[in-house]
Amino acid sequence: MEQLLTANVATNLYWFGRYLERIESTLLEVVYAFDKIIDTDKNCGKEMYKKLGVDLEYSNAKNFLTEAVFGNHHANLNTLINYAKENAIICRTNMDTEAFGSVIELANLLKHSGLEIDCRFVDNVLSLISEIWGELTRKQHRQASDYFIRLGKLVEKVDFHLRLGKNKEFSLVVMEEIDKIVTILAPNSKFAPHDKNDSHEVIMNSINAKINKIIVEA
Repeated sequence: MEQLLTANVATNLYWFGRYLERIESTLLEVVYAFDKIIDTDKNCGKEMYKKLGVDLEYSNAKNFLTEAVFGNHHANLNTLINYAKENAIICRTNMDTEAFGSVIELANLLKHSGLEIDCRFVDNVLSLISEIWGELTRKQHRQASDYFIRLGKLVEKVDFHLRLGKNKEFSLVVMEEIDKIVTILAPNSKFAPHDKNDSHEVIMNSINAKINKIIVEA
C-alpha cells in the first residue's frame, strides 16, 4: 500500500464511496417500496423518505419512482450522482480509468429528468453501479485510495441502515470491517469499540472521529 494521498484527495475518495453507496442503497429501498405500494401499502414510499428527511408526495407507484429519482428534494439521484462525479473528478488520477468513465456514464443517465422511470431504468442504474464497484475492486493489490473508497461505502451502509431504523446487528458486522480498514490505514491509532446499545448519533460520531483522524494522517 505504498501510495501517498493528500487529505483533500483522501476526503474526496471517501465521499465518492459514500455517495455511490447512498445511490445504490436508496434505489434498493425504492424498489422494495415500489412493490409494497403496488401490493399492500400505498404510503410505504412516504414513510421511507420521511426517515431520510424528505416529505415525498406521489399519486401512484409509477409516479413514486419518478419522484424518488428526479423529484425536487435533496435525496434525488441526480443530485447525489453529481456530488459523486465531483468527487471522482478531483480524484481522477487515483481512480481506475474504466470506473471513472462508468461514473460519467451514470451521471449522464441520471441527469435526464424528462425520462420515463420504470423498473427497467432502475435495473440499468443498479447494474451500472455494480459495474463501477467491480471496476474499483478488481486490482490484485490494494492501495490507500482503494481503502478510502471502501471506507466511504461501508460508513454509508451503516449510516443509511441506521437512518431507516433497521436492527443494529448488521451495522455492527459492517463496523467490524470499518475498524479493520482503519487499522490498516492508521495502525498506531487506538479507538474505543462500538456497542450495540449506542444510539445512531453516538455510532456515527465515533465513526466520523476515526475517519477524520486517518484522513489527517493520509
